[in-house]
Amino acid sequence: MSIDVSYLTSDRTAATAPKDKTQLDSKAFMQLLIAQLKNQDPSSPMDTSAMMTQTTQMSTMQSLTELTTNAQDQFALQMRVAAATLVGHDVTWNDANGTTQKGVVSGVSYTSTVPTLTVGTTDVSLDAVRTVTPSSTSAGTSASA
Repeated sequence: MSIDVSYLTSDRTAATAPKDKTQLDSKAFMQLLIAQLKNQDPSSPMDTSAMMTQTTQMSTMQSLTELTTNAQDQFALQMRVAAATLVGHDVTWNDANGTTQKGVVSGVSYTSTVPTLTVGTTDVSLDAVRTVTPSSTSAGTSASA
């Protein structure tokens, strides 16, 4: 019995080596499954229910990985939106010495994993913000308008 594996890449080392050596990607899984089928004992063939279980587990792992990636992307987007809405608001945070500081957010930077707020000449990580209140200067300007 011959199994067609022509859809796999011709470079076997690239196809069998997952990007992260601690994880089994779908191509490597399929190659292992094909190797199992090629090398099985004809008098004791592989149990089809075990093969289906393995295939289902691989599919489930791929779905969970995609779901995790999507959740991480959504969280990153939520942090960006939250940081952007703080522009013009008063924020308080504790500096490196543990002293509470206060100022108005004038800008946001997205250059690191966690957005950074610009407060005066200080950059404050979004996760360091302790409180947020409407700016007294923006409240005064909107009241006079």
